[in-house]
Amino acid sequence: MARWSPTVTFDGGDLDCGSGLLLLIRQHLDPLREGELLEIRSTEISVDEDLPAWCRMTRNELVSQEKKGRQSRFFVAKGSFVPPKTVPAPTESPVRTKAPLPRPVVAVAEPGPLPDPAPAPVIPRLAVTGIGSWPRPRWLLAAMHQHLQGQLTDDAFEETADDAVRLAVRAQVEAGVDVLTDGEQRRDNYASFVGAKLQNCQLVPIVDLLPYVDDPAAFRAELDALDVPAEQVRHPAVFGRLGRDRALAVHELRFVQTLSDRPTKVALPGPYLLTRTMWMECISDRAYADREALAVDLVAVLRQEIAALLAAGASLVQLDEPVLSEVVFGSPSRQRSFMCGAIGERKDAGAELGFAEELLRATTEGFPRERLALHVCRGNWSPDESVALRGDYGPLLPFLSRAPVGALLLEACTDRAGDVALLRAIPEDRRLGVGLVNQKLEVIEPFESVLPRARRAVEMFGSDRLILHPDCGFATFADNPIASARVAAGKLAVLARVAAALR
Repeated sequence: MARWSPTVTFDGGDLDCGSGLLLLIRQHLDPLREGELLEIRSTEISVDEDLPAWCRMTRNELVSQEKKGRQSRFFVAKGSFVPPKTVPAPTESPVRTKAPLPRPVVAVAEPGPLPDPAPAPVIPRLAVTGIGSWPRPRWLLAAMHQHLQGQLTDDAFEETADDAVRLAVRAQVEAGVDVLTDGEQRRDNYASFVGAKLQNCQLVPIVDLLPYVDDPAAFRAELDALDVPAEQVRHPAVFGRLGRDRALAVHELRFVQTLSDRPTKVALPGPYLLTRTMWMECISDRAYADREALAVDLVAVLRQEIAALLAAGASLVQLDEPVLSEVVFGSPSRQRSFMCGAIGERKDAGAELGFAEELLRATTEGFPRERLALHVCRGNWSPDESVALRGDYGPLLPFLSRAPVGALLLEACTDRAGDVALLRAIPEDRRLGVGLVNQKLEVIEPFESVLPRARRAVEMFGSDRLILHPDCGFATFADNPIASARVAAGKLAVLARVAAALR
């Protein structure tokens, strides 16, 4: 008999942990306060062993476990259990608060005609821009976690995020940046935020996916070694056909436009990255026959969003495809943990690059090429250079040369990227962004050391083609920033000085 009354009771019936039970448990656990109890009932025998293991891995305390016939009862605290000050009298039938029902699979309407692009400010020669993310203030991170857990309303979170965006944009303007971003302040990370906005998808902590990988203990060890906050980083889980019934990032663009009339760039995860991230057997295969079928709907979603961004006046829409470098430089033993975004199926490098090229072409078809960009790097989850991938652009040159975008924004400052001279093979009708400062270094590179690198890039590619930026964002994962806001602003200010000198 349970000593404590649960806040919420949830009956999982005969579902096992690999058939969606964990996703439903997460929906009931998230809205609770730290230390509160969730009672989980189950008639599936495998849950008796699997659920305690999940509790240990996710660091949610299993307070007690009971079994009567086929019925098991688990009392799980969110985090560490905090006993109430007044001990309730034991009872066979504790008073229960009904939790919201799990989100049902909703019907997705076929997308209608796409809007035409609207005029936008022109990106100048030798333009300075950030790649996308900016360090979030502590108070925004607190609000973000409350929002993800259903403890803060959408309106309250957006009001808090607006304040953070104002700070990020002001820092960029004061640094002399030519093309602004909103710093991705509203996003939990550069890619998975999409999962919180799509129909029939939900975000779950990445540790909830441990039962679905081949070796959960090894996967957990990899995440810990890579300095990834696994309890806080969330991963999209697909449980029905994907659809877009609201904007993914248009609201981000429109708010920045109220703060400045400078060109604005919006970054979106690319179609290959999203497909690799969202395709997970035992979850997404209940909605899609294979990842190619999943990719069709992801391409449709991205096309709707890109069209809306261009119609709202975005000067540049950047598609992030960092997992391309994992395809050519990663080993099978590392593919699961690469930026928490390569858990899904991977075939040989040639097949994967061909698949990625097909998806990129389908996503960008019909849009003005000069307002599209592609960003590729080798990993940006940790300031430790030794854990990121290494290799020059040689294996990616055919893909990059054929990419149907007007600009390529590439990691180039770190020695892990090899000699940027290889990029001379890129057709001259593409603008080239080359990283000139390393966001992983806590020091602000002196102007005197950055200027020679920039001059070499001008000699190789010409000033009309060149865009200046850091190697990657300053806070790819909200809870794991690579640099402080002070250092980020200092690095951008150096780039602005270099651009002025080159002009």
